[in-house]
Amino acid sequence: MDEKTPAADRWVSVEEVAAHLGVARDTVYRWIDRHALPAHRVGRLWKCKLGEVDDWVRRGGAAGDH
Repeated sequence: MDEKTPAADRWVSVEEVAAHLGVARDTVYRWIDRHALPAHRVGRLWKCKLGEVDDWVRRGGAAGDH
């Protein structure tokens, strides 16, 4: 990681998002598909910025998903 890049601005994998939020990887994919979790497709992979994910959670983006 570039030492000048804050962690919230790094592009991370679905696995890292899942670990950051303490949820299953499949849950992250479901949130991307159904709940507009901020993610961007890079080739075959989904990448997210942790700062955007944290903002999404604070706005209630993950609320009501069971």
